[in-house]
Amino acid sequence: MYRGVVPARGLGAGSWSGWVWPARLGVMKITRIAAYRVELPLKEGSYKWSGGKMVTVFDSTIVRVETDAGLAGHGEVCPLGPSYLPAYADGVRAGLRVLAPELIGHDPTELGALNRRMDLALKGHPYVKSGIDMACWDILGQAAGLPVCALLGGRFGDDFLLYRAISQERPEVMAERVAAYRAEGYRRFQLKVGGDPEEDVARIRAVAAVLEPGDRLVADANTGWRMHDALRVARAIRDLDVLIEQPCATYEECLSVRRRTNHPLVLDEVIDGMGPLLRAYGDQAADAVNLKISKLGGLTRAHQMRDLCVELGFAMTIEDSWGGDIATAAIAHLAHSTPPEWLYAATDFNSYVTVSTAEGAPRRVGGRMAASREPGLGIRPREDVLGPPVVDVGEAG
Repeated sequence: MYRGVVPARGLGAGSWSGWVWPARLGVMKITRIAAYRVELPLKEGSYKWSGGKMVTVFDSTIVRVETDAGLAGHGEVCPLGPSYLPAYADGVRAGLRVLAPELIGHDPTELGALNRRMDLALKGHPYVKSGIDMACWDILGQAAGLPVCALLGGRFGDDFLLYRAISQERPEVMAERVAAYRAEGYRRFQLKVGGDPEEDVARIRAVAAVLEPGDRLVADANTGWRMHDALRVARAIRDLDVLIEQPCATYEECLSVRRRTNHPLVLDEVIDGMGPLLRAYGDQAADAVNLKISKLGGLTRAHQMRDLCVELGFAMTIEDSWGGDIATAAIAHLAHSTPPEWLYAATDFNSYVTVSTAEGAPRRVGGRMAASREPGLGIRPREDVLGPPVVDVGEAG
């Protein structure tokens, strides 16, 4: 029996008039997959990183999966623009038009079979699959009457640490922003560098000067340095307690830098599956890794990677490419179910943007956050924000 409770009608919080038991017992099947396009403007106006890349408004796709049991789950995919990873917003919607017809009639709670079916229907493009997988975890949690974090391994503690990403600006501006966010409770900071080496050194030193004991600083180049420039920066800041993240574009370049610096090194963009993670372990190429849910294809594979990291001894940042309330909820469940000694930090993307897409999403308290205790992801999408679907595939259509 499915023990979760579901809204009596409608899509989001505005139409939740009561609770009903799912009508169907036994095997569930997907009856409809819809997607909604939502723009998420940034509170700071823009977000800048290496190579002059910049975003002012994020193009996010909210995915809704409906079942014949009356349960509906939601996911979110929000690439960091089209020039960061091999992912782009229109690609999410185009891919969903291919995938959705292949999933109608199948059980959303059989997540291994579901992911295999998606892989057979669409080779590669893991980010396209992430929103569906996330929505099916939401359904599984509702059916079980449990929050997703309980299904991912259990809740560790009352909350977990967050980091704040600091957009690439002049050194003094970045230092001011770190000081302001520190006053709000953050203790982990990810500084966007990867530009001119001399200015990057000035950025790192300016920010380090405003930190206090217990704070942690990551200099994130987002693949932006050449090897010789990465080494110049590392040598110029060798007296500072700083982690260096993804200094160069390729794994081999990052490994070369790693072998010639004493700074802890974090790998991000090149960690896109089990293979690179195991290679990094064998080569001792990193001390920590970033796990982005959509880059890996959803919560199913992200939590497999998380569990492997725990076994191998990698510290982790749990995050995604970007997103709003629903992506933040998924991040929170994966992070809260991660043993705290291996969780470096997670992120609260919904605090960066001006639009809220769902009620019930986790909110930062100081520099920490907690996953919902409600069944599933614990979110209720806002119908008025989502608007009409841009993808709509169902049994009748």
